[in-house]
Amino acid sequence: MTLGTNDKDAAVTVRAENGIDEETLGYARAKVHAVLARPGLPVVTGEVRIVKAAAPHVERPWSATANLRVGRAVVIVHAREVTGREVADRLRDRMRRQVDQATHGGRAAGRPVEPPWRGGRTAG
Repeated sequence: MTLGTNDKDAAVTVRAENGIDEETLGYARAKVHAVLARPGLPVVTGEVRIVKAAAPHVERPWSATANLRVGRAVVIVHAREVTGREVADRLRDRMRRQVDQATHGGRAAGRPVEPPWRGGRTAG
């Protein structure tokens, strides 16, 4: 799966372990793509793994881990949930938050810095 603003350089692999069905894997891929294929992001590379625990007594058997490089920043995201769709949704939310934080230097995503004449920071 290729993602990012410069698609020839960006690559994020979404892997499934323990026999996860294609529908759940496709849903997870769509969620990952929604976060990482947005305009304005630097080159994104890495891997996302979706796993379902084999033990039936596990309370939240689905887990997802994203290990990404977004430009020069490293983003690692973990999520655990009851179903495959829930873990994909949780992963999407956490990835978006951390990718936005990594690319915007800790500022809220999409929130511009106030210009100096409106009380914003100055360069000195």
